[in-house]
Amino acid sequence: MPTQNYNNHIRFYTPHHFIYYPVILFLTGLSIYFAFTRAEYLVWAMFAVLFIILFCLAFMLRQHYALTLQNRIVKLELRYRYFSLTGKRFEIIEGQLNDSQIFSLRFAPDEELIQLIEKTIAENLDSKSIKKSIVRWKGDYERV
Repeated sequence: MPTQNYNNHIRFYTPHHFIYYPVILFLTGLSIYFAFTRAEYLVWAMFAVLFIILFCLAFMLRQHYALTLQNRIVKLELRYRYFSLTGKRFEIIEGQLNDSQIFSLRFAPDEELIQLIEKTIAENLDSKSIKKSIVRWKGDYERV
C-alpha cells in the first residue's frame, strides 16, 4: 500500500464497490426496463423492488456496523493519544469538537496533534481544512 495522504486516503472494498453493487444496479435497471416493456410488468416490478431492497440492505449493514465501530475506536485512540501527550483527559475538550473534526484529527502525527486541536477549536475548522493543515500525514491503514 502506498504512503497514505489526503489525496489517497479513501479506500474501496472490491467485492462490494466493483462487483456486488454494479451487478445489483444492472439487475435493477434491467428489471425496471422489463417492467415498462413486457406484458408481465408486475413480476418485473417486483424483481426491481427486490433488487433495490437488496442494494439498500447490503449498503446499510456493511457501512453501519463497520463505521460505528470505527468511529468508537477513533475516538478512543484520540483520547489515549491526547492523554499520553498532555497528561490531561481529552473528554474535557471533546465536547467542543464535532465527530467529523475528531475523525480528521486522527491523521495528525503526535508532533502536530495538540496545536491542531487548539487551532480547530479556536477557528472551528471543518474536516477538509483540518486534513489540509496536516504537514506530516499519519496514515490510517487499517480503516474500514
